[in-house]
Amino acid sequence: MVLTPRIEIPLDPDAPEARRWLEEELAKPEYQNAKPSAFDLAMLAVRDWIASLFEGAVGLPTPVLWLLGVLLVVVLVVVGLLVFGVPRLRRRRPAPAPLFDDGDLRDLTTLRRAAAAAAASGDWPLAIEERFRALVRGMVERDLVRVHPGSTAHGIADAAARRFPGEAEGLRAAAVDFDAVRYLGRAGSSEAYARVTELEQRLAQTAPAGAVMPEPEPAR
Repeated sequence: MVLTPRIEIPLDPDAPEARRWLEEELAKPEYQNAKPSAFDLAMLAVRDWIASLFEGAVGLPTPVLWLLGVLLVVVLVVVGLLVFGVPRLRRRRPAPAPLFDDGDLRDLTTLRRAAAAAAASGDWPLAIEERFRALVRGMVERDLVRVHPGSTAHGIADAAARRFPGEAEGLRAAAVDFDAVRYLGRAGSSEAYARVTELEQRLAQTAPAGAVMPEPEPAR
């Protein structure tokens, strides 16, 4: 009969061995998942602080209790801002709509400057075109007319005339001048540019029919 030697498992480990066993046990996933997160610790700290405010609050005067309640609300608001961030109170401005069919996304100020620069160099076709674009952009930015793929100068002029009935004739004339220099290769003139410029500036400072006029943007 062969006797198998018994292996004794030490039940009384020394200090380094016991520490190693403990570290191995705590490294298991079930222990790691149970650890509180930083947010949990923060909430516990806030809870303990709020509880300390109300310790012994029985019999306190009503104003003091109100003050404690206000402090509690402030703390909750601050914690909410720290966790979720500051809410966006202003509505995001919509992306600019392209003018006509060439993807022109320039704003009103840029178009006015481009028109003035072209006029200063005597390039009347470009000056007229840019000033009419400024006229359209100004009304689009005020949400008075809308442009979409396929919009024409005459279509926009007709839409604007419904908002500015007294300017209907000038709007249609400006659309004719725009089409003449853009599509028909006409030379334009300083007089035509002056007419479109005066119309654009006048519309920028005029309230549409049935509306209260906001503070106008300075004309350039």
